[in-house]
Amino acid sequence: MRKLIVSNVMSLDGFFEGPEKGIGWFPADEEFFGYAKDMLQSADMLLFGRATYEHMAAYWPNAPADEIADRMNNLPKLVVSSSLRQVAWKNSILVQGNIAEEISKRKQLRGRNIVLLGSSILASWLLQQGLIDEYRVILAPLLLGRGSPLFKDISKTIKFKLEKTRLLKSGVIVLYYQTNEGVSA
Repeated sequence: MRKLIVSNVMSLDGFFEGPEKGIGWFPADEEFFGYAKDMLQSADMLLFGRATYEHMAAYWPNAPADEIADRMNNLPKLVVSSSLRQVAWKNSILVQGNIAEEISKRKQLRGRNIVLLGSSILASWLLQQGLIDEYRVILAPLLLGRGSPLFKDISKTIKFKLEKTRLLKSGVIVLYYQTNEGVSA
């Protein structure tokens, strides 16, 4: 069975996007890109909400060729949206209707991990549905003051178990949480 892994950057004050909806504030360096390569190598499918998909689809097809761009462009991509009518980025599939059922079916198939990037509203909803197996918070040592919170509209207590940490030279810490502890009201 595949695992659904969420991998998102976050400031110390809980934002995954700055006030301008970007992540240019995140201190990405070669060590971080090594993490990103490893994560993408562990996956055979990506998952996005509409806004993140549109941002990624505007960038990656024209990005400089490298291992990350190759994986981003060639992996199958599930796109959850009620407003999009079509998706044009290579290997993208639009998911509408019963999203939880569709994700559950995909998790049951053989293969590598499914990785959700960005898409905080979708990630928060999937957390509440009990569909996320691992949540990786990539914590940047800075405060933004305002922006888009990583966890939105959480209406239940969700328990995590810290499995491991990885400290990067930049001061960024990757926190690997398992979510199989269950959800309680």
